[in-house]
Amino acid sequence: MISMKLLPVVFKQVWRHRTRSLLTVGGVTVAMFLFIAVQALQRGVHEATSVSAADQTLVVFRANRFCPATSRLPEHYADRIAKLPGVSAVVPMKIVVNNCRASLDVITFRGVPSGDLAGLSAKWRVVSGSLDGWGARSDSAVVGELLASRRGFKVGGSFDSSGVTVTVAAIIASPEPQDQNVAYVHLPFLQQAAKGAGLGTVTQFTVRVADPAQMDAVARAIDDEFRTEADPTSTKPEKAFVAQVGGDVIEIVRFTRYLGWGCLFAVLALVANAIVLSVQDRIKEHAVLQTLGFRGGLIARLIIAEGVIIGLIGGVLGTALAVAIVQLGKFSLSTEGFSVNVSADAGVVITGLVIAGGVGVAAGLVPAWQASRREIAHCFRAV
Repeated sequence: MISMKLLPVVFKQVWRHRTRSLLTVGGVTVAMFLFIAVQALQRGVHEATSVSAADQTLVVFRANRFCPATSRLPEHYADRIAKLPGVSAVVPMKIVVNNCRASLDVITFRGVPSGDLAGLSAKWRVVSGSLDGWGARSDSAVVGELLASRRGFKVGGSFDSSGVTVTVAAIIASPEPQDQNVAYVHLPFLQQAAKGAGLGTVTQFTVRVADPAQMDAVARAIDDEFRTEADPTSTKPEKAFVAQVGGDVIEIVRFTRYLGWGCLFAVLALVANAIVLSVQDRIKEHAVLQTLGFRGGLIARLIIAEGVIIGLIGGVLGTALAVAIVQLGKFSLSTEGFSVNVSADAGVVITGLVIAGGVGVAAGLVPAWQASRREIAHCFRAV
């Protein structure tokens, strides 16, 4: 764009009007902070609800029931589901939440049979503690890393929620969004400890399908199997199920993209305003530069470079602040026992910085074009 030798000139021009530049950078920082926060939330929705060709997990819920407290299925359904063609594994699961509505701080218990934890833990990484400790006592829990970090849970410590008291046996990290914000406990223990529960009754079944291409066929077969029973079922891929139960939350998150676009327009206006004022203050200086041999195109590039620098400084500060808060806060939107985790990865960061630089270029185009077309005599006559 411009020679490295000219960068000190650009930085000097930015620094000459310290107050204006600092206020502009501050405004860009705030706007980019909001934009990156929105992008992190959008990414969380994408991770939780995007169905891929490799997905093999179905969720079997009670038909016409949504909140876990109202979904009650006989545990013996698991034997019949396991016999259906295409099913490789079935895990009966009791779910208890301290808040069924949308919330940023929900504790979700998932009760599973002791023998089924090994199948669920294939993708887990134990952060602290041991999965062997989970089987040593009936009130032990395996806690997701996000939940443990947000609530400050430690291995060996106890906590209480929804009238259920458990001891943390292990803290795990998982690539699956729904494992990061829950506590896995023994199914019989949760059936007896939770209010309104009972032995032989579960909330849902998690079904693993042998062939991902047969997901829809297996789902229909399961629902057909129990269509005439007193407790009919509704079966969907896990991520599609999350998209359904969290529909209201997801729509709100999708609406926030307009906030993101608004932030970008705010950045464009702020940087453009700063550059226009800066160019107006230096009309005679540009005439001197032209007299010294600086062509209009080079002057235009210097002006655009100012916009890029201001945009990138504000973009870096806003992005760093947003990522730090997201990483430290471990935020998660939960509804009906399913979570949308707020996450900002390298892709979100790079996108934010590229957009900040791009907005800086766009903001400088018009004043740069105007400055490059001014004649020397007109510049000297300007007041």
